[in-house]
Amino acid sequence: MSTDLVNDQALEAEVKAWLAEHWKPEALVTGEGFGRHPQQAFMTKVVEARWAVPTWPKAWWGRDLAPAQAKIIERAFAAVGAPGAGQDKSNLWANTAMAHATPAFKETIVPALLSGAVGMCLLYSEPGAGSDLAAVRTRADRRGDNYIINGQKVWTSGAAVADYGMLIARTDWDVPKHKGISFFFLPMKQTGIEVRPLRQVTNEAQFNEVFITDAIVSAENLLGPLNGGWGVLQTALAYERSVMGDAARGPRSGKDNPKGDGALIELAREAGRLNDPVIRQELAQVTAYKVLNRLNNARAKADMAQGTSSAIMSLGKLAMSRILHEEARLRTKLLGAASLLEGPDHPRAEDANFLSLNAYFTSIGGGTDQIQRNIIGERVLGLPKEPEIDREMPFRDVRSG
Repeated sequence: MSTDLVNDQALEAEVKAWLAEHWKPEALVTGEGFGRHPQQAFMTKVVEARWAVPTWPKAWWGRDLAPAQAKIIERAFAAVGAPGAGQDKSNLWANTAMAHATPAFKETIVPALLSGAVGMCLLYSEPGAGSDLAAVRTRADRRGDNYIINGQKVWTSGAAVADYGMLIARTDWDVPKHKGISFFFLPMKQTGIEVRPLRQVTNEAQFNEVFITDAIVSAENLLGPLNGGWGVLQTALAYERSVMGDAARGPRSGKDNPKGDGALIELAREAGRLNDPVIRQELAQVTAYKVLNRLNNARAKADMAQGTSSAIMSLGKLAMSRILHEEARLRTKLLGAASLLEGPDHPRAEDANFLSLNAYFTSIGGGTDQIQRNIIGERVLGLPKEPEIDREMPFRDVRSG
């Protein structure tokens, strides 16, 4: 028996014993907000026991484990339904801070992010800077030990309940657009930040527009070098796209049984079309997309070092967008005229309509499908970049409309 196998067995025994002692699934405390977790007491124990980010260094809440051994921990947590493991691959907030924050700020913010003690939001897009995030005009001006922030952000999920927003703002107007941006953790609970909800086509209001007037952020909350925020943003976007490529919101009614990949098959059976060769082919195609996407995402995560970015993540996000649209289309096809119904009395139709509309969230959020195709073309396939006449122009001279 190899030493590695013994170590793996010892690790598995340790994590299972720890879970048996500490995991109490019935002790659920309600929480809200992106990043904030409803079981913070347990999550804090996970962080303290170094199960949350086992591939990180021991000096920073980790165990210096290889990815293969980290998988042992993730499987043990998943087997009992416990949260908290695998955050070294999935927690975009903590991974971004870990890679780019100052040591002092890291000591404060990273444990809170890993334990789910703080709510987070993303302050990236603006009315004039969506697909081209380098065109942001929200400004950050240095004043003593702080920066003063003024501007507007839009399509911000969770802004009303967030404690911090990961903010990109312009700190130098006399250099090309990608070179004058800085990245901050902006405290959201302060005078000068106004959050207004935006009503979505799904009749929800998860997104917001945020108006920032003389808001204050400490220079200690700057991630990465001054004017080097574009590189920090690429790290954050890679983790965001990784999460979006892994999973998406399911049916709103909760009526699907079985869950997951079996839901469409069950719907086809209910519709009496499971033996239809065309329907079976379409079911197989959706299933194949899902399997291929899971394999691709696993490969991308295995290859991505902590704090870096990966263009391969764009493949997963684009694939998930296609999967969601295909699933929604197939649901509608199986329901036929009944898909025109809605409301709690018609859960199947309600789900089909909701999923058809909500699929556009993944097509737009985290970078549109078109942006992902550009990234794949340029950085994965090596195709020439699209012309960008203002790329090397001082941003002060760039026209805006």
